[in-house]
Amino acid sequence: MPTITAFESSPDRGRGQARDMRVRWALEEVGQPYDVRLVSFAAMKQPAHLALHPFGQIPTYEDGDLALFESGAIVLHIAERHAGLLPAESNARSRAIAWMFAALSTVEPPIVELTMAMLVERDKDWYAQRLPMLQDRVRVRLSELSRHLGNADWLDGAFSAADVLMVTVLRRLQTSGLLDECPGIAAYVARGEARPAFRRAFDAQLAVFNASSPPTAS
Repeated sequence: MPTITAFESSPDRGRGQARDMRVRWALEEVGQPYDVRLVSFAAMKQPAHLALHPFGQIPTYEDGDLALFESGAIVLHIAERHAGLLPAESNARSRAIAWMFAALSTVEPPIVELTMAMLVERDKDWYAQRLPMLQDRVRVRLSELSRHLGNADWLDGAFSAADVLMVTVLRRLQTSGLLDECPGIAAYVARGEARPAFRRAFDAQLAVFNASSPPTAS
């Protein structure tokens, strides 16, 4: 049974935006049981974890003598080892893998830049001027993605690992208001979130947050 790592105390307060969510979802989609080892922020920078992830982040994936880092690489590994997340036909398989790269290399970077600015730069003098520029960069990507999707349910034919990555990338925008500007993209994200495997993965990571949160006063 593979073991993945996740935040002991997630900074997203249980919203399922940490990158272990992608790996959890992929494992749930293929029906692969897995263990989760929770890691504190301090432990992430210690030699034992750095041996698994040289940049001191999560998630990592261990299965026998194989250790992987980077969520995209882990999802690809899962998809290649189990049926259901990559098409069997060669060209369709290659297209799905291309969309996996697109989610992480083309769509995610401007989204991460925007969400990080919203999180840590609000008190900076330049924030009001910088924010519209960052928002517009994301709007361009959403417009391009919306044009590709059209009326399709998924990125390229049947649901695949590419949709696992793309939906989890887009979910980072849920507090930005930008998804509301693109109903087609919002509907695409909602379709992903409605999948039973997503719900199982989300509930599992939410349980970690609830267990680590102090009870509120009644």
